[in-house]
Amino acid sequence: MAVISVKDFIVAAKGFAMGAANVVPGVSGGTIALITGIYQELVDSLNALMSRPAWSLLFHGKLREFWRYIHGPFMLALLLGVVVSIFSLARLMTAALTNYPVQTWAFFFGLIIASAVYMLYDIKGWNIGAVLLAIAGAVLGVVVCTLSPATTPDDLWFIAICGAIAICTMILPGISGSFILVILGKYEYIMNAIGTLNWPVLIVFGLGCVVGILAFAKFLHWLLRDYEKGTMLVLVGFVIGSLVKVWPWNDMEAVAKADFIQGGASAEQAEIAAGNLAQLVAGGQSWSNFGVERHLLGACIWAAVGIFVVWALETLSSGKAK
Repeated sequence: MAVISVKDFIVAAKGFAMGAANVVPGVSGGTIALITGIYQELVDSLNALMSRPAWSLLFHGKLREFWRYIHGPFMLALLLGVVVSIFSLARLMTAALTNYPVQTWAFFFGLIIASAVYMLYDIKGWNIGAVLLAIAGAVLGVVVCTLSPATTPDDLWFIAICGAIAICTMILPGISGSFILVILGKYEYIMNAIGTLNWPVLIVFGLGCVVGILAFAKFLHWLLRDYEKGTMLVLVGFVIGSLVKVWPWNDMEAVAKADFIQGGASAEQAEIAAGNLAQLVAGGQSWSNFGVERHLLGACIWAAVGIFVVWALETLSSGKAK
């Protein structure tokens, strides 16, 4: 009978922190793994899982050896912590986006822009080529975010693709998987699916994550090993360019709906009233006429909080690295 050790509980707690980070766009689970001292073992475990010796052990029925080779106890404890964290916090994020959209997106904006600044700071040896790579990444980010539709399909095939892409960023310090979901237009949808236990969506998303990490873990490891600087330059540029997607006032109808809810209206009443305002705006009115742009001070405060959170995490990360 397997015995749960204190080490397993500690790894699970670190997984909980990683899960919390992956729920919030702008905070990287990879950064949390780095801070808590498990980043290298995480990368080693993923590489071991995708290695030929591991699959040889599995196919020959040597399950114990396979389990030890892939760091099974570590991966299981970490995964349990991540899953518990995500399911615990998804409802909170859904409620925050519904009731306080400007403040929540401002917080995300602060997190993301501060993360980008630290990523730029960590890149050494700047030259014209490096600048061009960063600019190329930024242009790509702007193009992807501006050309992507406001709403993306809810079909299960697209959910699987979102999972496959988002999970790959989990092992990259500085890049948030949730931010990728924001870019793909599926962040709120997935958070709501987690909060309401929409199992068909969750199962397909989970399968996409499994396929993504198995398909791309080795590739990402190779990129970071042989082309780390170029990869990070393009990624940080992409993050900066993608900031247009998390501008707090992108969805003014959602802001109006939240205002009605704060005024005592039910969710249904608020949605109808916000829709009526949107029709007036489409007819030539301005959102400023309805007072929905008065959240500037709150947005600035929450953006500053986001910046502070990243500063604190990076400070801890630097201390851990030493």
